[in-house]
Amino acid sequence: MGAQTSNSWLFWALLSAFFAGITAILAKLGISGVNSNLATAVRTTVVLVFTWGIALATSGVAPLQLFTRRTWIFLILSGLATGLSWLCYFRALQLGEASRVAPVDKLSVVFAIVLAVLVLHERLTWQQCAGGALIVAGAVILAL
Repeated sequence: MGAQTSNSWLFWALLSAFFAGITAILAKLGISGVNSNLATAVRTTVVLVFTWGIALATSGVAPLQLFTRRTWIFLILSGLATGLSWLCYFRALQLGEASRVAPVDKLSVVFAIVLAVLVLHERLTWQQCAGGALIVAGAVILAL
């Protein structure tokens, strides 16, 4: 595997972080004076249309037939978790400052590390422990 292929995840992860940062600011601007659950529904509808458009343009619907029951179950559960996360995130943004809410939301990284070890049996490295501890410390400092 070449360096370009092995590091392509980093490019996409950085783009994800960038867009997540923009999301916090745009969402905070958009939820002023409205119900946060309704705002989340509007946002989710945009995401739904946008992602279906990309999926259909790049692969069509035929590959859906290849999804196993297990795939469907875990994707549905993941979608429910995402929806709950977004509802909670929008409510937190409505009640708090984006510069404080967003760092606390990034504690999801620490939860993902712990769950990857417990559920996926991934090996925990000292770098992950140190990085996770720094994320927790940073979130606490920024939240206070």
